[in-house]
Amino acid sequence: MNFENWDEIRTAYQVARVGTVSGAAEVLGVHHATVIRHVDALEARLGTKLFQRHPRGYTPTEAGQQLLAVGQATEDQFAQLAARIAGAGEEVRGELIITSLPSLSGLVMPALADLMQAHPNLVLRYLTDQRVFRLEYGEAHVAIRAGNRPTEPDNVVQVLGQNRVALYASEAYLAKFGRPAGIHDLAGHRFVASDARDSRAPFFRWLSANVPADQVVFMANELVSQAAAVQAGIGLGFIPVLEAEHMPWLIEVVPPQPEWESSLWLVSHVDLHRTPKVQAALKALKAAAARCGAGTEV
Repeated sequence: MNFENWDEIRTAYQVARVGTVSGAAEVLGVHHATVIRHVDALEARLGTKLFQRHPRGYTPTEAGQQLLAVGQATEDQFAQLAARIAGAGEEVRGELIITSLPSLSGLVMPALADLMQAHPNLVLRYLTDQRVFRLEYGEAHVAIRAGNRPTEPDNVVQVLGQNRVALYASEAYLAKFGRPAGIHDLAGHRFVASDARDSRAPFFRWLSANVPADQVVFMANELVSQAAAVQAGIGLGFIPVLEAEHMPWLIEVVPPQPEWESSLWLVSHVDLHRTPKVQAALKALKAAAARCGAGTEV
């Protein structure tokens, strides 16, 4: 069958989501009688019951649960579409979403501060996560990626620079276990590492290949927790140089090594790449990378 009346579907979705006719009517801004009429008409058209009626409200049947799932996915897609449209304006104003790994905030924050000073009508959202945000779905306008060059279709990829990482310790750790003389003097030392056994970070891969597993005594899934463990004297830990600059309690014990570095990339969707808002963000990020020394050739 063809769904010709989308209002009925939208109404039934809200009833399934909220659980009451009155609640759905309030969300939709219609009379409760309209909600009942839409639900009854849709059930008649489908030839099946979408809800079990009871004094406290409406409970979705199995068919109603399927409607709820499809309705939620459709609503999410419309929200993502709206985010993409909002990012396509000609003025440098409104919402701008930038995403990166949490460990890159030391690079991103100065750029965002400059961006907001130059364009006070911007509202910035900075999302940090290990997962890859989907630019084609409007989850972000600009992404900073680390590692291999991104290959998603319809994305514009530009070189940003290198993420340099060093090995750090606390004064308390060095007082107890001594200071290593260099990268070849790490035998017997204790290490803080990532809890992700499949981490793609080159310094953690180096650690797995060069340091016995029993020397890794503490693992955490976020950089903040790893840095806190290093500060507490639990072990030596890898910290991006850009982040370590804001942690004066850390002592560099092994300087950045080329095999620990990862390439940084600026990624934007082709549909939004040329918009003033995205161009302003890319310019600010490149300038911040150049100032802090990360903006080197890849």
